[in-house]
Amino acid sequence: MHVSITTPDLDETDLRLLDLLQADASLTNQTLAERAHTSPATALRRVRRLQDQGLIARQVALLDPHRLGAGLSALVEITLDRQGAEHLQAFAARAAAERAVQQCWQVSPGPDFVLVVHVADMPAYQALVQRLFTQDANVRNVKAFFSVACHKFDPRLDLSVVRRARADAARTLARADAKPASGWPAP
Repeated sequence: MHVSITTPDLDETDLRLLDLLQADASLTNQTLAERAHTSPATALRRVRRLQDQGLIARQVALLDPHRLGAGLSALVEITLDRQGAEHLQAFAARAAAERAVQQCWQVSPGPDFVLVVHVADMPAYQALVQRLFTQDANVRNVKAFFSVACHKFDPRLDLSVVRRARADAARTLARADAKPASGWPAP
């Protein structure tokens, strides 16, 4: 029996490194290795492998938009008139090219897209609406929700999901290996 795991072979050291880097990508290799309970050479080699595999997409600094003057945050639902693949791709490309759009999610069911937008103020939002939504004849409906407070923002992925998937896959493989050659379950 073959069990497919969507992640490359990751052991507990890889997952510890990923957890640590998610929390603070500015750690020196020495500090990273110490906190991951491995040698600096191993930490460096593994981080490079994780980058080569595309598991570490990029390392960035997270800025505080309100302290920098991008004081208006909005979640914006977009519904298009025509949902053909070419229309969805065209809108996604336009939204992704807009600097005020921080995230662009194609969703289902409901609206076609949900955008996370950060702008300086309401006039800047209105300018964005004109550029991105009003001038697009295929945009049927726009519904914006303006943030009054952010109670949580954490871009880290919960790697316990990966750990559980690995454990489930190992159990499934162990059960498959326990079956006798006849195909009947072992007593």
